[in-house]
Amino acid sequence: MLVAAAVCPCPPLLVPEVASGAAPEMDAARAACVDALGVLAAARPDRLVVVGPAAERESGPYPEGTRGSFRGFGVDLGVRLGRETSETGGARTLPVSLSVAAWLLERTGWADAPIESLAVGEPLDAERCISIGREIVGEAAAAERVALLVMGDASACRTLKAPGYLDERAEPYDAAVARALGTADIEAIRGLDLRLSRELKASGRAPWQVLAGAAEHAGLSGALLYDEAPYGVGYLVATWS
Repeated sequence: MLVAAAVCPCPPLLVPEVASGAAPEMDAARAACVDALGVLAAARPDRLVVVGPAAERESGPYPEGTRGSFRGFGVDLGVRLGRETSETGGARTLPVSLSVAAWLLERTGWADAPIESLAVGEPLDAERCISIGREIVGEAAAAERVALLVMGDASACRTLKAPGYLDERAEPYDAAVARALGTADIEAIRGLDLRLSRELKASGRAPWQVLAGAAEHAGLSGALLYDEAPYGVGYLVATWS
């Protein structure tokens, strides 16, 4: 049973050491993420599942205790997603989105439930994402309380200096996603178009649709905690509880 979910963006700039001099510009986003994780902790889950976007070669599950790093961004900073386990040895390195999730969980001192993680590839269509979400809660016993931490960014085309340059479709796309996440509108999230999302470089589309599948019968209400586009990228923080 899904009891709560938190949706957070996954730019490495959330990590102050990576952002360096620009770190204060992300303070409000960091604070919203901390509040969102507080909602997960308050739900007292038996299991936390972290879902984030990744390249196809990086997709799949990662065992608890898998390590990630921000060395690719010029910072000698490592993270670990949860506790070390017997499965951790030889595990792949976390993709960036899950490394950011690990940093957030470490920052908030998460110790409330065992952690599982799953990286989903951008090409997955909506029905496959929905099916993955159903499997996440379907694998749990009926009495098990499951929480989701869902990582992903909205469009990267909000300004001329954005990674994807300016696209006039980006702002209405992000507004629609913000409304859907803020109201826990499962059908609206299910209906996000794969091609448009790809053209707007919205990395969160697949993870959000995984959330939609997991939440189908949960009856959760949504709240939007943050909706801004620094650097021309849409960053959204929301909770479902």
